[in-house]
Amino acid sequence: MKPRKLSQADIAKKLLREARVASLGTLMPNGTPFVSLVGVATAHDGSPLLLISGLAVHTKNALRDNRVSLMVDERGHGNPLANGRLSLTGTLAVTTDEEDIRRYQARQPDARVYASIHDFAYYKMVVDGGHVVGGFGRIFDVTPDDVLTKIDDAQKFVKAEVDFVTHLNEDHADTCRLYATKLLGAKDGEWKCVGCDPDGLDLQLGRTGLRLVFPRKVRTPGALRKVLKELADQARAA
Repeated sequence: MKPRKLSQADIAKKLLREARVASLGTLMPNGTPFVSLVGVATAHDGSPLLLISGLAVHTKNALRDNRVSLMVDERGHGNPLANGRLSLTGTLAVTTDEEDIRRYQARQPDARVYASIHDFAYYKMVVDGGHVVGGFGRIFDVTPDDVLTKIDDAQKFVKAEVDFVTHLNEDHADTCRLYATKLLGAKDGEWKCVGCDPDGLDLQLGRTGLRLVFPRKVRTPGALRKVLKELADQARAA
């Protein structure tokens, strides 16, 4: 099975799904832009998730005017200006969805500590557009459909995610390691799966996230098992 060439939508999704840190832009009361650094994760459909304090300037700004921007980039890869980056625009709102919270905590090791502090809350970004700089000569705009993943037709898949991730990490940890090192060129280590969706698999080592893009969209647990076996065979043969 040959790797599929990534489309513009794939590039945008990969940048967002791999990100663990982002720059959040909000508006001060006088309209002046204000940018800060935040931890980020993604919901099942790819919507950005944040855990921020009510005492922070950016949170006070967003509660006053929920229009925000968010930028993620490829960190730690040489010249940062030559690396891919994704800027999103949209609005921010509090989320109490248990799946949103679980997915954020799976990707952010310190989340439970911060969440226990009474002034912290989880937020989800509603994306209305974006812009990608994917490297030299690869600059393009993206729509919400490009960045987000349709999950309406994959509800069985979504509901099975927790059991699948647990099974993969407990019984196939070596396969996760092969995905990261052989298919994605990552350094060796105890890579683990922190989530999956119809478009790909999210892997993590420490605070580093990696995205394994599927060769085709999967909508059922059975289709997922088939694709992951194909990718495992490809990794072992590499």
